[in-house]
Amino acid sequence: MTTDKKDIIRHKLLESQKEAKVVRKIVTIISLILVLLIIIVGGGGYLYIKSALNPIDPNSKIHTKVAIPIGSSVTSIGETLEDHGIIKNARVFKYYVKFKNEAGFMAGEYELSPSMDIPEIVSRLKTGKVLAQPAVKMTIPEGKQLKEIAAIMAKATKQKEADVFKQINDASFVKSLMTKYPNLLTNEILNTAVKYPLEGYLYPATYSFYKKNPTVEEMVDAMLEKTQSVLANYSEESKEKKLTVHRLLTMASLIEEEATKKADRKAISSVFYNRLKKGMPLQTDPTVLYAQGKHKQRVYYKDLEVNSPYNTYKHQGLPPGPIANAGKISIEAALEPENTNYYYFLAAPDGKIIFSKTLEEHNIEKAKHISNKK
Repeated sequence: MTTDKKDIIRHKLLESQKEAKVVRKIVTIISLILVLLIIIVGGGGYLYIKSALNPIDPNSKIHTKVAIPIGSSVTSIGETLEDHGIIKNARVFKYYVKFKNEAGFMAGEYELSPSMDIPEIVSRLKTGKVLAQPAVKMTIPEGKQLKEIAAIMAKATKQKEADVFKQINDASFVKSLMTKYPNLLTNEILNTAVKYPLEGYLYPATYSFYKKNPTVEEMVDAMLEKTQSVLANYSEESKEKKLTVHRLLTMASLIEEEATKKADRKAISSVFYNRLKKGMPLQTDPTVLYAQGKHKQRVYYKDLEVNSPYNTYKHQGLPPGPIANAGKISIEAALEPENTNYYYFLAAPDGKIIFSKTLEEHNIEKAKHISNKK
């Protein structure tokens, strides 16, 4: 064999060895990456499952009635608990029950809380154990203003209405709540034009307390927690529409106050948004009454002269803040207005809402259905 042939063979062997080393390195790197991915995914899965087994909110004071029908499967129980905001993940609940070989869940109506972990919830469902009967129970209806809510709180706890109202408007109390709920209670509520900082932030619902004399702070905490919990479902939508919590609750409160049982809240919402886009004042009567601090069946022309930033006949745009609390339907309407060309609406005596595109149409409908309103 000639020297040239030997050199060629040696060169090829060296190249093959180099290629083999490169392949081994690549295989090693890929193997390491796969191992790391397995560790990360496994670790992440473990942390997620561990998190899902823990309470959603260990400090929550909310207690929700949850009905478990006879014959419910583990899957349906888990979905019910997740829908009520009691657990984080229905699937994790299902696998936990199967892994622990739990069985014998009892049908019934339970009062459960996001402060409970899954083992405690499972224990209650197996024993049929419900929470003790609440010592204090109060219902805050939709469309209530802060003064009215204070009256409900005072009656439920046998306190003086003036004392309750004074505390929920106390500057230091409000600031302490802002520290506690920074994403809910922002500096917008401290605007000097805002009548009452917590107006519109106390969610309409039924609240149960298991001590005889809950404090004002404990009651307000429960209501703010509920508001925060409800609004969390709409956080992405609010960001897309560039609506702060304060503006969202303000718009929702206007819809709530204008709505009747037969009203289409999304159409009402469309009127408000259409007017805002066109630079027209909202001209909604409930803001005038709120500015006056009155509840009246009729609004007269003289009422429209009230000097207040809440008077949407005199001032364009939204009022400085909410004028009442709003329920879920009105919040959703504020986020998802109907696509219309309406700029006017009025409520007929029978509760029907009549929408119009022009002032001329509106005045014709007004003459038909309403007399001497203003």
